[in-house]
Amino acid sequence: MANRSKHGLLLSVLIIFAASCGTTRKMMDPAKKFPAEALRKDYALLREIMEEFHPALYWYTPKDSMDYYFDKYYNAITDSMTRQQFGFTILAPLTTRVHCGHTSFNYPRAYSRRQREHAQPSFPLFMKIWPDTMVLTSNLNKKDSTLKSGTLITRINGLDVQQLADTLFQFMPTDGYAENVNYIRLSAAFPYYHRNIMGLSKKYTVEYTDSTGTERTDTVALFDPATDSLARNFIRNRNKQIDPEEKPAKWENFRSLKMDTTHSLAIMTVHSFGSKGRLPSFFRKSFRQLRKKNIPNLVIDLRTNGGGKVNNYTSLARYIRDTPFKVADTATAMHNGLGRYKRYFSSGWLNSMILFFTTTKKEDGRYHFRYWENHVFHPREKNHYKGKVFVLINGPTFSASTLFSHAVKGQSNVLLVGEEAGGGAHGNSGILIPDVVLPETKMKVRMPLFRLVQYHHVSKDGRGVMPDIYVPPTVENIRKGRDGKMDKVIEIIKDSSAIQ
Repeated sequence: MANRSKHGLLLSVLIIFAASCGTTRKMMDPAKKFPAEALRKDYALLREIMEEFHPALYWYTPKDSMDYYFDKYYNAITDSMTRQQFGFTILAPLTTRVHCGHTSFNYPRAYSRRQREHAQPSFPLFMKIWPDTMVLTSNLNKKDSTLKSGTLITRINGLDVQQLADTLFQFMPTDGYAENVNYIRLSAAFPYYHRNIMGLSKKYTVEYTDSTGTERTDTVALFDPATDSLARNFIRNRNKQIDPEEKPAKWENFRSLKMDTTHSLAIMTVHSFGSKGRLPSFFRKSFRQLRKKNIPNLVIDLRTNGGGKVNNYTSLARYIRDTPFKVADTATAMHNGLGRYKRYFSSGWLNSMILFFTTTKKEDGRYHFRYWENHVFHPREKNHYKGKVFVLINGPTFSASTLFSHAVKGQSNVLLVGEEAGGGAHGNSGILIPDVVLPETKMKVRMPLFRLVQYHHVSKDGRGVMPDIYVPPTVENIRKGRDGKMDKVIEIIKDSSAIQ
């Protein structure tokens, strides 16, 4: 009798589990539509939370303008929508208006996983894109013998690169007006953005310049993943690059230090200042090695570094910066807790407690994070690096990596090489960045809780941290697969050696 009871209980559990899995699959069906009333409820709640807690809601967009956009996108909810439609028709253009790189929407985790596992039809061309140029890097239609890697694309369906950017950038968040990051996002995933923002067509008209410099026009077909397994796997892997929840499979590739004895330099690559990779220990061992080997030139490559923990960037900066520094002139939140809204925030109770115990209300009415405003970080005495430092930056250099770049910029032995960073030079919003989970659709919107103004900040003009030596992409480098920024560093080192 006991065994029958156990078997009956096990069977019941399995039935419930199977039913719940079926419900999850159904709930995460990309074709599922939510009624307009449910979407309006989610949207109204999001507006309420943003107006209450976003620390930089009106930093770049005045309140009357934000009110206009809030009303505009609410009124645009006139019918039922899928998550994709709600995300790219409503949430993306709204969050982009804030001009905060840490404020963006995302799908539920299970939905994102399903989308990655099922490659979608899309525009077939991947391109390296910058303000006046598009260079083909990959064609998903493998049988196309005309449009090959290295081809200079001039227009897609009649739109040149600037017209495409003007359209697509309205759905892609930035810190202030530091739009260089969006060109690199398009370079990594143009088919993804083009599909979700501009929609699909059976055919696309592509204008390009051939090898003789002649302007030509071709028609390319929509990429259909059902007909090409190799291309399907390729686009699935490329889509992973734009998912902020995706983590590297091997943490040994998280950071590295390599010696280039030919050019008397070391190359330190730090892909993130996040919690993985044991960075303080890595920095300690690396700078001990640099001292023992007496390496005169150091490259710190932050071109894929989207930020992470503040303590990890300060740990690195202490080996480079010659003078004491702080993290921020001001780091402020709107409240010292999340109140009745904490249930809508990921880790709501924890984030509410952090706000309560770390902030103090000051005369400006905002709650200041005392530690980041007051703590002084001093240069490391042991293994402090005295050689020449080249910091490679570009659009994805963001958040904490921007704080690092700003902290060392202007020092006599440091040069920032590359392109404008995606993170604001004046400051940005971050430190605590939980998701707001909307109850009806389960869509997520990242919500920074602190607005940070950089230590010894520059004026608020909306631009990112600028390089000391600007090195843009070139068609020749793309075609030859050359790293123009690293080449520039080696050129400077050779010229310096010649002078000495």
